Amino acid sequence: MLTPEEILRYKRQLVLKEIGGGGQQKLKAARVLVVGAGGLGSPLILYLAAVGIGTIGIIDDDRVSLDNLQRQVVHDTGSVGKFKTRIAASAVERLNPHVETRLYTTRLVPENAIDIVRGYDIVADGSDNFATRYLLNDACYFAKVPLVFAAVGSFDGHLTTFRAFERDTDGNPRPSYRCLFPEPPPEGTVPPCSEAGILGAVAGVLGSLQAVEVVKELLGLGESLVGRLLLYDALAARFTTVAYAWDPESPLNGKEPRFHDLSHHRKVAAEANL
Repeated sequence: MLTPEEILRYKRQLVLKEIGGGGQQKLKAARVLVVGAGGLGSPLILYLAAVGIGTIGIIDDDRVSLDNLQRQVVHDTGSVGKFKTRIAASAVERLNPHVETRLYTTRLVPENAIDIVRGYDIVADGSDNFATRYLLNDACYFAKVPLVFAAVGSFDGHLTTFRAFERDTDGNPRPSYRCLFPEPPPEGTVPPCSEAGILGAVAGVLGSLQAVEVVKELLGLGESLVGRLLLYDALAARFTTVAYAWDPESPLNGKEPRFHDLSHHRKVAAEANL
């Protein structure tokens, strides 16, 4: 049940016929894992807390640096040198004390990914590297947990939702990240943010959109982004949506899958350390 203070706090949502009291109680009972407390994770975490998500898990092993602050708005100057998870949790507490946080100040690795993911109703990927994106995609598939994914560039970004463990109305598996991006780009072809640069507000747009999609998935509102990729071009002030489909050749959920657990990630990690 909602307390009188919560009813006052969420009254702008309670009057929405799509949410109401029943929807707000679902949000209060929901558990959302946010992977990455950086440019995407910052607005995402704040809006999930503001909307009243009951439990927010935050995983990130990094510390705040001064050059993060141009886009990672959950942190501030006094946070420099401190763990991002702890600073994000403090911000959540100040914003909405009704929200519980669970912190994982560690990297997401094959050894912990499924155990962490399966404790949540939905996962939001705000990571900044391909290894984590593929690992998280596969972990969510095996744990049967929906995944809201976003990535951001200098003046652009994209967003979609994966429920690859389900089947569509035709009986085909729904697509995963591996259907959209079968292979990571060759090493060195996609420069990191530190080299390419980024307008911080672009990350804010994509992280905020992630929060919207998380709420939609939790409450079954509107049209899901499953099978649809939302593209944002900040310089053209344009949003575009393109459809994508399940890949029968996918090693994860294709007709003849080769991946049956996360052991292939351990092999890749071992080879990378040689």
